Parts: sequence; structure tokens; C-alpha cells
Amino acid sequence: MTEMKVPDLMTKALALLRADADKIYKLIDVQMENLNMPQCPLYEEVLDTQMFGLSREIDFAVRLGLIEEETGREILGELERKLADLHDAYSIKK
Repeated sequence: MTEMKVPDLMTKALALLRADADKIYKLIDVQMENLNMPQCPLYEEVLDTQMFGLSREIDFAVRLGLIEEETGREILGELERKLADLHDAYSIKK
């Protein structure tokens, strides 16, 4: 088994976190395209679960020293802004 160097692990960790964040972006985008009610219990549960999972992944990567805490906050902050956009778009539609 080949050992990965720390910079390689850091790059891979960040790439995996961004890929998981992209999955959540796509979920939000689908909702925005359809302007489905964001307060739908199923939608909220899925999104909450995904966001919680990503936040735990980020926390783990930070604790391992694979990403900076600020980078993790930026990833989550971008998703939270996207989610706020969805809520705003839905409010305008109503």
C-alpha cells in the first residue's frame, strides 16, 4: 500500500468535502428550479441530514488537520447562503 503525503491527503480531503457540498447544492438547485415549498417536512429532513453530515465531516477533517477551520466555515457558509436564496425565491413566488 502506498503512503500518501500530508499535502496529498489535505488536497483529497478538501476535494471530497467539496464534492459532498456539491451534492447538497444540487439538491437545493432542484428545489429552486421547481420552487417547491422549502418548508416541506421531507425536504427539510433530507437537507438537515445532509448539512449535519457535511458539518461532521468538516469537523473531523479540521480535527485531523487536513483543512483549516476557516475553509470549513466557508464551505458551510456558501451552502447556507444558497439555502437562504431558496427561501427568498420561494417567499417572492408566494
